[in-house]
Amino acid sequence: MPRNSARRQTASQHQPASQQGIRNLILILGDQLNRDSAAFDGFDPAVDRILMAEVAEESRHVWSSQPRTLMFLAAMRHFAAALQSEDFPIEYRDLEAADNRGSLAGELARAAEAWRPVKVIVVQPGDYRVRESLAAAAHQLNVPLEVRPDRHFLCTPAEFADHAAGRKQLRMEYFYREMRRRHGILMEDGEPIGGAWNYDADNRQPLPKAGPATLFPPRRFPPDKLTREAQGVVARHFASHPGSTDSFDWPVTPAEAQEALADFVEHRLPSFGPYQDAMWTGQPWLYHSRLSAAMNLKLLDPREVIAAAEDAYRAGHVPLASAEGFIRQILGWREYVRGIYWHLMPDYAERNYLGASGSLPEFYWTGDTEMRCLAAAIGQTLQHGYAHHIQRLMITGLYALLLGVEPRQVHAWYLAVYVDAVEWVELPNTLGMSQYADGGMMASKPYIASGKYIQRMSNYCRGCRFDPAQATGTNACPFTTLYWDFLRRHRQLLAGNPRMSMQLKNESRLSASERKAIEQHAEALRAGSRNSEIGSREL
Repeated sequence: MPRNSARRQTASQHQPASQQGIRNLILILGDQLNRDSAAFDGFDPAVDRILMAEVAEESRHVWSSQPRTLMFLAAMRHFAAALQSEDFPIEYRDLEAADNRGSLAGELARAAEAWRPVKVIVVQPGDYRVRESLAAAAHQLNVPLEVRPDRHFLCTPAEFADHAAGRKQLRMEYFYREMRRRHGILMEDGEPIGGAWNYDADNRQPLPKAGPATLFPPRRFPPDKLTREAQGVVARHFASHPGSTDSFDWPVTPAEAQEALADFVEHRLPSFGPYQDAMWTGQPWLYHSRLSAAMNLKLLDPREVIAAAEDAYRAGHVPLASAEGFIRQILGWREYVRGIYWHLMPDYAERNYLGASGSLPEFYWTGDTEMRCLAAAIGQTLQHGYAHHIQRLMITGLYALLLGVEPRQVHAWYLAVYVDAVEWVELPNTLGMSQYADGGMMASKPYIASGKYIQRMSNYCRGCRFDPAQATGTNACPFTTLYWDFLRRHRQLLAGNPRMSMQLKNESRLSASERKAIEQHAEALRAGSRNSEIGSREL
């Protein structure tokens, strides 16, 4: 940015003399782009200053995809421009600035050395690594660091800790009910509207065999000048990173996010409920909202999103099952995973309950695989920086779980490739929900299935050379082979889980020869993976 000289001048008009110092240095992070942020509380342009910084480290600590990096840079540049239009004293540090130190800690140190603030202020980061890095930098500078609460969320870490206190098990469903009551969402006279807390039974339908009926593609937002400039930065500095920005059309401003919300509620939310788990070749969006990135970067307040869905239901435009299913993802899962993250970090990131140690297959970075389901899910991920929750859980996540990939490598991939990925939301969903690495904190059982599940919920298996009904032989579906082998390998560990009893019982019915053939086939799959992979791409 901020190649516009008028903008640079506006930013510098309020700069206090360096020899005098400033009162507060406010650091705005790339996922904190909300104008009502606590960062602005008590702000005085005469004595305070804002710092925003593009730094290479945030795209390189994992091999961040080009769409993800562009999402952050474009949204940050638009937010900075909006602040400058309000005449805020802000310095925006372009990634290509000659003296850019390449990290948030480095840029904080540079600014503090130049402006000598009495105090540094930042809103609670969404990444434990970032929080600790900034705290260490402030300590090194001998400058107090004030970490303010993030008002974007509906549940604070302290409130979640109160919810968790004394519970032998944490389950999202009970947290969700508590949140519904507390905030009065879809409630009447203290009871859930419709008499049930969730409508999962109505919301797991496959699409008709002929495919989805009328679809309304999501509202597109072609890149404007600022986004195209950011696109150029990505091309110059991250060309070797996975994915492409050619089809980038995400909302990158609050106004665009509001348009995207209205478009979703009008055109796709009515059918979201029954088909939220469905998948279809060539249809990456189906009835999904495409709002997660806007919410996670704070361009869109979750309260507005929840209210829009509830209002649509009360107006008779949206069935209750669709409204409730969508609201549960935001008021329930989104708030719950953040609570889990801050309640259990940093130890949570190291959990590996199943002892998985394999490497992530190389095709996760290219989409080059004969398995059509994985090729489709990874292909759209690299193209758009997006896959919906079932594609993440029951395609890419499931294969890594069954194969036995080391959880930190799976985590690094999910954090790298999705435009909505911030660690507070990505890590628990990956390690807990997807990989069962936390041993049941997030999910009451491993989310495992054979290729038959994918066949039922998608059309990916049509024309695929692998047969989901076969576990051995040249046409055996790798998902099916690895599913039965997963049950065999982890039988003792999972035997005490009542939700696994049916699956374990089915595995026990296999004959000794079937079990041996499956084991050999699974080991061949893992050996083939080891021979062709390069690992986690951690830099």
